[in-house]
Formats: sequence, structure tokens, C-alpha cells
Amino acid sequence: MVKKVSIALAAAAASVILAAVPPKIETGQAAQPVAAKTAFWEMYKPARAWAADLLVLSLENSEVAGVKNEAGKCGLWTAVFVSPGRQEARTFTYSVVATGNTPKGVSAGVAQRWTGSTPQTQAFRAGDFSIDSDQAYQAALTTAGAWVKQHPNKPVALSLGSASRFSVPVWYVMWGSKTSGYAVFVNAMSGAVIRQR
Repeated sequence: MVKKVSIALAAAAASVILAAVPPKIETGQAAQPVAAKTAFWEMYKPARAWAADLLVLSLENSEVAGVKNEAGKCGLWTAVFVSPGRQEARTFTYSVVATGNTPKGVSAGVAQRWTGSTPQTQAFRAGDFSIDSDQAYQAALTTAGAWVKQHPNKPVALSLGSASRFSVPVWYVMWGSKTSGYAVFVNAMSGAVIRQR
């Protein structure tokens, strides 16, 4: 009987001690940058619901506070989709974190009038690019490597688009700025470097 009472008291004491210890709170990992396709398909879903004849006009990276862009992966991506039938364009963003006026995840802008493709900016189908941004970055780095080593820590801008001078959509990868930088065009279907400057 004494043994049973002792076990019961020990169990009660243990439950009191456990109740007094606060639960361990798991801290979330820091937000990580993502390659373009990850963000693109998240934006594509609501964009496709907006317009069944959806085409892509552009996809480009940006920076967002607290997330370091690296090797073709970024914390914020912006896509412009167009609808030939509606003659409208709509901008979508995807962010890995919420900061300032940018919510985490996908957000959509209001539709604006779109008058159609031009020689400089031509709409293309979502399936017309298979090379992701990190792959395009690595391909561009094969020709830009020496310049990048001489100019470390330069920001990198990546944009996907199509123009009449190219037969397929291309990635434009630029280190630095247009006036003082190094840029490479990468075929978005094959990953081949088209030109550099």
C-alpha cells in the first residue's frame, strides 16, 4: 500500500514539474531564396484562373530585406502575365518573406490595358522555357567568371523575356549595372550562352 502511494505521489510530483517547464518553442529557419520556377508556378496558378489564354511577358528578380540573393536564387520574383483576349496585363509577385508592403507568398496587382507584343517585348507560353534561373546563372558565369572575380559582391539581376531578335525566350543575367557591369544572354530552352557584353 505504501509502495502504491509513493508511486502515485511521484507521478503527481512529476506532472507538477512538467507543467512548470515551458514547452520548447521551435524557431523557424531563416527564409531562403528560391529559383525562378518555384516562384513562377506559384504565381501562374492564380494568373491562369484570371485568364485562360494566359501568356508570359516577363519574369525578373528583386531583393527583399532579410534574404540574400545568391547563385540565381532570389527572395522576391515578379512576373507580368498578359491576356490577348482581354487585352490586359497583370503583375504578380512572389516573396519568401513578408516585409513592408510586400506580403509573403503571392500577391496580384490590378489588370492594366495591354496593346500587344512589340519587337522588344514579346509574349510567350509558360512552356517555352525549361532552364531555371539558377541554371541560367551558372551558364552565364562560365563566360562572366573572370569579370565577377575582379568585381566581387556586385548585385546580380536576372530577367526572362522574349524579343524578335531571338528565336526563343532568353535569360538576361547582369552583374553590376548597364553602364558598369557584365551581361550575358542565355537561351531559356537549351541553357546555351547566346551572347555576352
